[in-house]
Amino acid sequence: MRFASFSVALALATKAYGFAPKSVALPVFRNVASPNTNAFCEVAGPLSTSSRSTSLSLFGSRWLSRKINGPAKSEGDITEKEVRALFDLWNQALATGDSRIVASRYTKSPVLLPTVSDQPRTDFATVKDYFDSFLLKKPQGKILDGNINIGDGWASDVGIYEFTMGATGDKVKGRYSYNYVKEDGIWKIQHHHSSVMPEEIAMGKPITEDEVRGLFSLWNNALATLDPKQVAARYAQSGVLLPTVSDTPRTDYASIEDYFTNFLKLKPQGEILESHVTIGKNWCEDVGIYEFTMGATGDVVKARYTYNYVQEDGVWKIQHHHSSVMPEEIAMGKPISEDEVRGLFSL
Repeated sequence: MRFASFSVALALATKAYGFAPKSVALPVFRNVASPNTNAFCEVAGPLSTSSRSTSLSLFGSRWLSRKINGPAKSEGDITEKEVRALFDLWNQALATGDSRIVASRYTKSPVLLPTVSDQPRTDFATVKDYFDSFLLKKPQGKILDGNINIGDGWASDVGIYEFTMGATGDKVKGRYSYNYVKEDGIWKIQHHHSSVMPEEIAMGKPITEDEVRGLFSLWNNALATLDPKQVAARYAQSGVLLPTVSDTPRTDYASIEDYFTNFLKLKPQGEILESHVTIGKNWCEDVGIYEFTMGATGDVVKARYTYNYVQEDGVWKIQHHHSSVMPEEIAMGKPISEDEVRGLFSL
């Protein structure tokens, strides 16, 4: 089917070159007809007098440029496959990281009830405002279970989807409703309702001991980026950090980021040596001994840790993190071998 083939080509092109450049003016969407069917899909093009050259740089192909920017045709009914493809277009818009492109997938008078905001979004500006924050998590979604209905000039797709947050590695499952209508001959999102899984709120999101220990790996991976913002993002909004080498409690994003700005200069990578996990309703705890290898110096440092995790916007975050040096090494002196003494000469 030409619609499916073209969707694949579009997906490959957008993966290689991006959905639209961030430096151009506000994007506009056009629909493209398949010559063998009445099917079509929508693609982003810049609202610019130099659209031809911009589209060439976007997709690297004159044929694809003419295909995307060609005359719009939208007669005929939409199929279930094409309804599902509208989600793929929205997901590709998320992948650009540009909230303007995402907001352009909605009608001029939309109603968005978002997952992690109490405020209904009812116009371009407020929809864009929501995605300004959400896109910082670098989300990519997939539909796990969907149910499609098609009417006269409208279509709906409702079910369960799951997002992988590229910024943190977290996976978040939610319920969705999309109502699509034609606006200026193009299928757009008129209503989008997204909500967390209610049983996970009422009964507590289930998590295994291995998954609790896996939360440390997400934090450790954030350390490996050497970006203090990514590390600070692993903490809850009201997180409290009692760090290993600072007397100051860190109680907000800015102060946590400040601590890791200095700590990451050592290029630390951690490993859990001993772990004790406790799991409760929407909280869990991992306490024990970890060891860090400092890539900048080669030093190996052992310490005690406490992580308390809570659910925040459907994601496990660090509510409390307490890290302390091994107390016996302070009181009795850290043991050193003869080889290590001789190694001090090399320093």
